[in-house]
Amino acid sequence: MQTKKQKRMSTETMVLGAILTALVVVLQYLGQFIRLGPFSISLVLLPIVIGAATCGVKIGAWLGLVFGAVVLMTGDAAAFLAINVPGTVATVLIKGVLCGLVAGLAYKAVEKKNRYAAVVVAALLCPIVNTGIFLLGCVLFFFETIEGWGLAEGYGTAVEYMFLGLAGGNFLVELAINIVLCPVVVRLLNIKKKNK
Repeated sequence: MQTKKQKRMSTETMVLGAILTALVVVLQYLGQFIRLGPFSISLVLLPIVIGAATCGVKIGAWLGLVFGAVVLMTGDAAAFLAINVPGTVATVLIKGVLCGLVAGLAYKAVEKKNRYAAVVVAALLCPIVNTGIFLLGCVLFFFETIEGWGLAEGYGTAVEYMFLGLAGGNFLVELAINIVLCPVVVRLLNIKKKNK
C-alpha cells in the first residue's frame, strides 16, 4: 500500500510530467521557426532534462518519445522520410527516447553526490546522445544521400557535412541552452519543493 506521501509524490510527478509533455510539444512546434542550417534548434531538450531530473528516468524517456513523435509530425524529418521511412522513424524515436533515458540515468547516478552536478551532467549528455544517435542514423540509413548533399553544398566528405553542415551549429546551441538553463530551472523547482 502506498502512503499518503507516496501518493502525493506520484500525483505531483504525473502532473509535472503532463505539464512537461505539453511543453515539449509546444517548444518543438515553436522551434521550427528557429533554424540553424537545415534543421530547427531542439529547445525541447530543456524540459526533457528537467523531467528526467525531477520526475525520474521513465518520465525522461517518455518526454524523449514525445519529442521524437512531434519531430515526425512537424515535418522536421521530411527530407529523411522521403529517402527511408523506417530508418527515419527509428532514428528519430530512438534518439528521443535515449536522450531522455540517458539524462535520467545520469542524473540518478550523480544526484547522491551533488544534485546540481547531476543536472549539469544530464544537461550535457542529453544533446550529446540526441546528436550522436542522429549522426549514427545518418550513417546507417542515409549515407549516400548525405554524401550527395554534402558535395552539393561544397563539403569535401559526407562526414564533414554531417558534423559541420547538419549537426555542428545546432548541437552547440542545444548544449549551451541546456547547460545554462537546466540547473536554474531545477533549482527553482527544488526551492518550491522545500517550501511545501
